[in-house]
Amino acid sequence: MWEAKLSPKFGKHMSRIGRLPINIPEGVTVTVNSNRVSVVGPKGQLEWVMPEGVGAKIEEDKVLVTAKLSNLHGLSRSLINNMVLGVSQGWSKTLELSGTGYRAAVAGSDLNMSLGFSHPVVVKAPAGVTFVVVENKITVSGTDKALVGEMAARIRGLKPADPYKAKGLKYEGEVIKRKAGKAAKAGAGATK
Repeated sequence: MWEAKLSPKFGKHMSRIGRLPINIPEGVTVTVNSNRVSVVGPKGQLEWVMPEGVGAKIEEDKVLVTAKLSNLHGLSRSLINNMVLGVSQGWSKTLELSGTGYRAAVAGSDLNMSLGFSHPVVVKAPAGVTFVVVENKITVSGTDKALVGEMAARIRGLKPADPYKAKGLKYEGEVIKRKAGKAAKAGAGATK
């Protein structure tokens, strides 16, 4: 039977990402209470319960993550780092809305959109997420990276940009692969 040989140089369970220390910027406080990590900063507060086998300790102005399994090691370090960046800088995703008659506006904390349906679409902002609309560009921002990404994906899923006229919602910088329409196909077939 085949057996994996581990290099003694790296130890039994090591993750390159997990070994990196997390710098704590000024104005951010990180506390570790058994398996609960709490991060407080100028933009808000986030908490996360670490899975079994994962630990964290604070040394000077850095957080060090330890784990029994390498896959949880890198994941845990990345999640804590995202929390620190979220409460200090915040996270945001921008969506572009294109198409004749397609509009978006913020009413209170909700996002109101006209997407070519017979009714307006209203998206309610969950706690910790805000919407900003400037010239049909919708910016979803907040402290929790996963929640910001999930809300942006939900909004995009309401009317994804179609490949024919690129009408609908797409992420900023996203490239839509365009397809030729029926007229182009019919014209190409007539020349044969």
